[in-house]
Amino acid sequence: MAMVKELKMAQEIGNNNNNSNGMMVMMYDKVKGVVGESAVVVFSSSDCCMCHVAKRLLFSLGVGPTVIELDSDKGSAEIQAVLYQLSGEHQPLPAIFVGGKFLGGIESLMASHINGSLVPLLKEAGALWL
Repeated sequence: MAMVKELKMAQEIGNNNNNSNGMMVMMYDKVKGVVGESAVVVFSSSDCCMCHVAKRLLFSLGVGPTVIELDSDKGSAEIQAVLYQLSGEHQPLPAIFVGGKFLGGIESLMASHINGSLVPLLKEAGALWL
């Protein structure tokens, strides 16, 4: 499902050739690059309570995610636009990627944790060794 969203977004961005879409392509590539470099990536905002919950859950499981605080990043509005495209939600933060794939927001993270699929997913991504 995440791969489908990624491909659809890349096609939508590629179909338009104006300057704002050039910036979106650049930000999409930036997000894709960051996500590909770490087992777990959390795009967050320091004043977002659900972002805090997501980070605390991952840390409590022994995961050291790469955390991108968008309130201190240049181009954060454009990155949030990319995350909005992936999530399809009004509030795209937190945006959690595991193993280079978009897991979702806090709802997806908590649902995966509750149903027991999160730990195996984290192990498969190389974020947990036990």
